[in-house]
Amino acid sequence: MRFMLGLVLATTTAVLAQAAALDVYGGLPSIEAASISPDGRRLAVVATDGEERAITLRSLTDGSTHAMIVGDAKVRALDWAGPKDLLITTSTTSGIQGAFAPRSEYFLLFAYDVESGELRNVLDEVQRGLTIIVDEPAVRELDGRPFVFVSGVRFSSTGHGRLALFSFDPERSRLAVVKDGFRDTRDWLVGPQGEAYAQTEYDVGAGRWRLSVARGSKWDEVLAEETLLDPPRMLGFGRTTESVLLAGYGQDQTAFREFYPDERRWGEVISGGDSRPIWDPSRHTLIGLSNREGDEVAYEFFEPADQRAWDAIVRAFPGERVTLSGWSDDRNKIVVLVDSPTEGPGYALVDLETKKATWIGQLYRGLKPEDISPVRSVAFKAADGLGLTGYLTLPRGREARGLPLVVLPHGGPAARDSPGFDWWSQALASRGYAVLQVNFRGSSGFGQPFMAAGYGEWGGKMQTDLSDGVAYLADQGVIDPARVCIVGGSYGGYAALAGVTLQSDVYRCAASVGGVSDLRRLAGWLKSQKGALVQRQWFRYMGSDDAEDPKLRDRSPALLADRVTAPVLLVHGEDDTIVPFEQSREMSEALRKAGKPVELVTLPGEDHFLSRGETRRRMLQAVVRFLETHNPP
Repeated sequence: MRFMLGLVLATTTAVLAQAAALDVYGGLPSIEAASISPDGRRLAVVATDGEERAITLRSLTDGSTHAMIVGDAKVRALDWAGPKDLLITTSTTSGIQGAFAPRSEYFLLFAYDVESGELRNVLDEVQRGLTIIVDEPAVRELDGRPFVFVSGVRFSSTGHGRLALFSFDPERSRLAVVKDGFRDTRDWLVGPQGEAYAQTEYDVGAGRWRLSVARGSKWDEVLAEETLLDPPRMLGFGRTTESVLLAGYGQDQTAFREFYPDERRWGEVISGGDSRPIWDPSRHTLIGLSNREGDEVAYEFFEPADQRAWDAIVRAFPGERVTLSGWSDDRNKIVVLVDSPTEGPGYALVDLETKKATWIGQLYRGLKPEDISPVRSVAFKAADGLGLTGYLTLPRGREARGLPLVVLPHGGPAARDSPGFDWWSQALASRGYAVLQVNFRGSSGFGQPFMAAGYGEWGGKMQTDLSDGVAYLADQGVIDPARVCIVGGSYGGYAALAGVTLQSDVYRCAASVGGVSDLRRLAGWLKSQKGALVQRQWFRYMGSDDAEDPKLRDRSPALLADRVTAPVLLVHGEDDTIVPFEQSREMSEALRKAGKPVELVTLPGEDHFLSRGETRRRMLQAVVRFLETHNPP
């Protein structure tokens, strides 16, 4: 990894004859997050060692460090409230006693005083409420002190739970209620003075969304939309605190647009496709966008000085993908994630004043350059002529001719695969397999028309897009079409099972990790556990609005077990609250009853996201063992 800002690190050139152990690929990243304090004087890093996590704090002035061991707690995010209070978001899988809430992944927010060592649950003192948070925290400086604002749940005198906006003063460890929400309140935008400036509401049953702004003690509705599927999202302030940035208002769910509540007028559409807002870290206004254009992410800043600074950072890492992770308030110290095609991803700290970069650490520190397989972009057409793209990871040391293939579809399905390091595909390639990741129709990040092309195609053209990719590689001579298996997680797990039930003679074996097998049962579970809106959004891809629609039965692998002609592996976490464990258990029972070869691997204590190192490694070992048995490399 070479830094052209002043620091040069030597790279390894020796080639190992043997691939790295699977545990190196399958273990948790050595670094899961890195965050710099607003004053640029401290760096916080979430580091792992086996199953243990620790938050390491490093002084950037004297180099001193200390660590807080958090054990197996699932740390989801780091932020700062001023120069000395670190905000730590964690999650846990549980139900809520007495709250009649479904078992789910719930989030907690802690404030850690790095000087005193005191750790506090931000909502621990809430009255008649829960200690979980339901949105990302916001920080505002009031009278020279940072305050944390976060949404939680409070119960009325009748026992009904509603959202409430809280403020937390880290210095005095004091919690206060800023605003109680209405029945349909979804979120708030906190103003510069700590006031509830704007809120959105959404009536799920009627499909009515509205945006209101505070006028004294009253709320003034300034914008509304009728939609049963995709309510707009309030992302934050626009380029000033007089405008609000909205996403997905109207027909284009990918568009960002500013709205000026006081004037009740729209600004121009400022983005489309796969974009992310970039906020000023102290003023909390929009200062730019990151836009994914094909395989690359381009950063567009509104101010020329910001653009020049970012362009200089990108030039410092030639041939590598650079992502903004965080920065100090003066934007002189910047944490970036650098993904090298030869060395994998890692974090670096860039100092624009000294024009130097310091390497924080590699995400997978056990991997050497010779353990990382090359990734190339592929483009082909589906059978109906739709243009598709994807990524092909090739095993090192083997000619790209007649290779065994693993098709690895992504989850979502409204998600996408991207170029760069992917631990799962790299692990499979290290064992001698080519790995194909297709951004099938319905994937996000390619514009609204491409996403909409997947509506109603769950188990249909979204499925054949994958096998069209197999046919393309076979025509190119890259792979052996008689040696193809399919492996996937979540929706990708469904695609794996559909590949050996809805299709035949394409795949020699199929492995589903946390995958869907029965669309009818999933539809009912979604409504009871996640709500009608989530159910409707999944129905859109399934092409039905009725859980009893015969179409859902005809596309449910668990109900088509007698069609299976290839071995099946099922892996599922017992704590999965996105796709319930019962989906894999039902598939296993159906296959056994039909006399088909099947193995079910249960992961105790694991969630949908494979957050624990031990079970993640166990999953990977099971999948590789299965592939090597049924589709030897």
